[in-house]
Amino acid sequence: MEKLEEKIKYSFKNRELLEEALTHSSYANDHQLKINNERMEFLGDAVLSLVSAQFLYEKFPELPEGDLSKIRSSLVCTRSLSDFAREIDLGKYLKLGRGEMKTGGSNRDSNLENAFEALIAAVYLDGGMEQAKKHILHFLDREIDTSHIGVKDYKTTLQEIIQKNKDETLNYVIVREDGPAHDRVFEAQVFVNSNVVGVGVGRSKKQAEQEAAREALALMGIV
Repeated sequence: MEKLEEKIKYSFKNRELLEEALTHSSYANDHQLKINNERMEFLGDAVLSLVSAQFLYEKFPELPEGDLSKIRSSLVCTRSLSDFAREIDLGKYLKLGRGEMKTGGSNRDSNLENAFEALIAAVYLDGGMEQAKKHILHFLDREIDTSHIGVKDYKTTLQEIIQKNKDETLNYVIVREDGPAHDRVFEAQVFVNSNVVGVGVGRSKKQAEQEAAREALALMGIV
């Protein structure tokens, strides 16, 4: 638990909250426990929604509600939250039932997303809204530049172009990861069929993919 606290830069006064946040329902069922992290997931989702909404409202005063909603959806989607969880190796600390463990539950996106939200709730209950906000913005603040859906969504633009030809398929592959967990650098390649049409580097997988899509569009003379 101390190692996880070091990674999130928060020390719990009540460790039981952290224990609950890391307890999957499968583990609770196997050990006949009355608690799991599902209630915390519910609360954490609400705290995340409020913090992310306020963050975007203040950061982009010129954007209308529709664009803000699109950006928030991208910021807090399953892919984003599970990636945040992987940054702090959250799956390693999850308490899972035997069956869930055998089927790779510690690296399943849905489990990681739920645990990340439960962890937000644990920080909120233990330290209040300011600590929860600090914890959330550590991840969101650097991710925001890749999430301007209303401004620069290169992946969507590229997808729309490729979809016009039914014989062509679009796929992104992360080909390199470097750096410590708190400061990762990712390299992505975007393929049209079997051909690499763009390469991008970023501080998150999403950012790397966006940069790869941007390079592909640049080669097409679109951006």
